[in-house]
Amino acid sequence: FDVVTAGQCWHWFDRPKAAQECLRLLRPGGVLIIVHFDWIPLPGNVVAATEELIQRHNPQWRFGGGNGVYGAWLTDMGAAGFESLETETYDEWPMYSHEAWRGRIRASAGVAASLDSAAVAAFDAELADLLATQFPTDPLAVHHRIFIACAQAPH
Repeated sequence: FDVVTAGQCWHWFDRPKAAQECLRLLRPGGVLIIVHFDWIPLPGNVVAATEELIQRHNPQWRFGGGNGVYGAWLTDMGAAGFESLETETYDEWPMYSHEAWRGRIRASAGVAASLDSAAVAAFDAELADLLATQFPTDPLAVHHRIFIACAQAPH
């Protein structure tokens, strides 16, 4: 292949094996592109408050507190034999209605993917209250970071 892309999924793979497989699939000079779109928790923002709520409802959840930059993914690429590694990051503030933010969070690994339906409903009710009381602007601009890592298969 000329290009292999991985969007919003690299963290779910056995990353070193995935990088090796991508290298195997690419022609010499082919490109691997990994892209990730992450919410960014900063003190006082809706993301930080949401992550605190997820942690209260799901103490086993370990995906909070990120900064949207994934240096270990470059190690995956380099160790597999990729060359010409490049990264780019930039920030965006997409708009979410309260309902849309609640839906995105309900669908996340920390909520619907790991809590039973009664716990999800309780979480969602608390999130709705948090949004109404602490973040009443609707829609909300929610801080996100886009991380892009590109690497080339050796010639």
